[in-house]
Amino acid sequence: QVQLVESGGGSVQAGGSLKLSCVAPADIYNNNRMGWFRQSPGKEREGVAIISPNYGSTFYKSSVKGRFTISLDKSKNTVFLQMDSLKPEDTAMYYCVAGRGLGAMFEPARYDYWGQGTQVTVSS
Repeated sequence: QVQLVESGGGSVQAGGSLKLSCVAPADIYNNNRMGWFRQSPGKEREGVAIISPNYGSTFYKSSVKGRFTISLDKSKNTVFLQMDSLKPEDTAMYYCVAGRGLGAMFEPARYDYWGQGTQVTVSS
């Protein structure tokens, strides 16, 4: 049963921008950290950005700092990922996640809920 629903993926040229959205049920949104992971063919999943809804704390993968911004719209139970200055290496399936497990912030096992993913393709 899909509980996190992503949208906003697509194809863009290098240097362009995309904004991903993820809507979650209120009970998940209000009680978990929310964020984004990505996975490219042949590579492991990697954390991109995480946000704590209660405190607004944000965490970013080093290679996206300064280019990606994670944010919330609490009135709509939505988390966003604004992606600017996109690079071909950002090409991946992007997954919305939610969870409150223990461990490293970008450890996939920490997140109980995963969306089905939205594809982002950046051409050079």
